[in-house]
Amino acid sequence: MLRKGVTPGAVTYNTILQGLFQTGRFSEAKELYLNMIKSEKQWGIYTYNIILNGLCKNNCVDEAFIMFQCLCSKDLRPNIITFTIMIDALFKGGRKKDAMDLFAAIPAHGLVPNVVTYRLMMENLIQEGLLDEFENLFLAMEKSGCLPNSRMLNAIVRRLLRGGEIVRAGAYLSKIDEMNFSLEASTTSLLISLFSREEYKNLAKSLPEKYHFLEEVNK
Repeated sequence: MLRKGVTPGAVTYNTILQGLFQTGRFSEAKELYLNMIKSEKQWGIYTYNIILNGLCKNNCVDEAFIMFQCLCSKDLRPNIITFTIMIDALFKGGRKKDAMDLFAAIPAHGLVPNVVTYRLMMENLIQEGLLDEFENLFLAMEKSGCLPNSRMLNAIVRRLLRGGEIVRAGAYLSKIDEMNFSLEASTTSLLISLFSREEYKNLAKSLPEKYHFLEEVNK
């Protein structure tokens, strides 16, 4: 295109960027987006989200965080997807305080968390053993009108089960049933794996009645 004197539009650039990142051609993607940023063209937040996500997926979280902070100081406003990309990457990179601070800053930017943002926070709170904070956040999410989806509830159940929180896990298994969601294969597999152990068999009664069959696993 450029050789023919045709300047690609944002949609074309976005498609190329995504393709380069997704096929592991990171150096080419980086060269492209650096040239894009140096140009006088104004790029939308969708483009920056692609770049940030690509950086984070390639273990360049520090570079992505600096870019994110620059975006926050410009007229271009990050959206909730931008925040979610960074929160996810910061948690995975072990920067839990930065991730939690970023979540707390969302309202100041005139945004509200979505179900993915909430899920990331809740999984981390459970992992850290902050169960009261987790349940308070879940209630706050519901109060805000954001409903849990199947992926969130399955993830919560798995985290709670792995942490030995069988009664709490049972409460969220009930929510899965109430909302007519299905157990994901990984959730079912974890239930069977745990309750095949002798020390868990008596705890099956802490789960909703439909799961009491787990008492009989491997008998």
